[in-house]
Amino acid sequence: MPENKESRGRFAAKTARKTLAELYGASRAESAVIRYERLAEQVSRDLAQGLARDTASGGPVSDGELRFYSAPGRTELGGNHTDHNRGRVLCAAVRLDAVACLSPRSDGRVRLFSEGYPRPIEVDLSKLEPRADERGTTEALIRGVARALADRGLAPRGFSGRMHSLVLPGSGLSSSAAIEVLLGTAMADMAGAEISPLDIAKIGQFAENVYFGKPCGLMDQAASAVGGVVAIDFADPSDPELRRIDYDFEAEGYALVVVNTGGSHADLTADYAAIPAEMRSVAGLFGASELRGLDAERIVARGPEIRSSCGDRAFLRALHFLGDNERVVRMAEALEADDLGAYLKLVKKSGDSSWRLLQNLYSSENPSEQGLPVALALSADFIGKKGAWRVHGGGFAGTIQAYLPKKLLPGYVELMERYFGSGCVIPLAVRRRGALRVL
Repeated sequence: MPENKESRGRFAAKTARKTLAELYGASRAESAVIRYERLAEQVSRDLAQGLARDTASGGPVSDGELRFYSAPGRTELGGNHTDHNRGRVLCAAVRLDAVACLSPRSDGRVRLFSEGYPRPIEVDLSKLEPRADERGTTEALIRGVARALADRGLAPRGFSGRMHSLVLPGSGLSSSAAIEVLLGTAMADMAGAEISPLDIAKIGQFAENVYFGKPCGLMDQAASAVGGVVAIDFADPSDPELRRIDYDFEAEGYALVVVNTGGSHADLTADYAAIPAEMRSVAGLFGASELRGLDAERIVARGPEIRSSCGDRAFLRALHFLGDNERVVRMAEALEADDLGAYLKLVKKSGDSSWRLLQNLYSSENPSEQGLPVALALSADFIGKKGAWRVHGGGFAGTIQAYLPKKLLPGYVELMERYFGSGCVIPLAVRRRGALRVL
């Protein structure tokens, strides 16, 4: 490797072209090289300017080695609001990702620049207890990942570097999970450990639950860590069953997109919390803590009691869980059998169930704002029998998902942008590989 640090990143990135083509597609490999080279040049410049020096001793704490990491965002394909009741989900890693160029340090400190933020993120890894003033920050995620590694008997190592993400916040593609998995993958590698994708996902979930302060499930992190299309069964939430499916919608002539309809998530906490709470209230009438293990026949048989004790919406949401939980199995089977037609029919049934039964397309507190139903109605009219559409993720605001023949995509984009603004349609491609050290 050349001694000049400024050229080191460029040389390294070019040797990884085959990997980059696999991660981003052959047509996007060159732009990926430019992205990695830019990060490498920035980090080399940071190191040369002394940003990775111990301020107490003034001595060098990095030898200038650069390591590159990538973790993908994810899209939910099936199982809408099923994971929190020990249900099944179908999800996929996508080519939009978070990447980092990092240089290991010897002093146990982290100094990380993130694109768009002028000040570096700084963490002292000798202090791993949660900090109330860090909740909701990247500092919390770094400290949480380090603590999870330490609890596994590893010695977390500090680093300097830069991070850049194409998984935009609010896009419904789990930008936070991509960052968590990116950090877990990088910090495990720098600690000299080989950790399974599922354990990397659990490390990310731990950091988000305990340190960041958000009670998320494991689906997002698992999809990012594993890669490809992933069927996940949360019958045992502490040890979920993962099955990877190799499927490429692009190769079948279809575009997979999400449409960002806008709308704020700020006042939707109560709407999100009500879904698992109402589902569990129904389960409680049967002496259970979650709906998993019940069936529609038993729910319907006690319908009047459920309506009286838990409310009509809870009854309907329980029926949605049971239907969508079973649909995930059939959706996975359809992809494995290469039956896209059957799969798309199930996608539409899942979307219809979310609209009618789960009722997570808009907040009852603000019925005048219904961006998701508008986008779904427009999609149904434009796509017709040629594809499918459904709410994407948590709902109430944010994104829908659509599948349509690639030749229809330009017209669909034009239609959606008239309603939701330029750039609202985000094309996706399934990424076969999960989080990894690129070079």
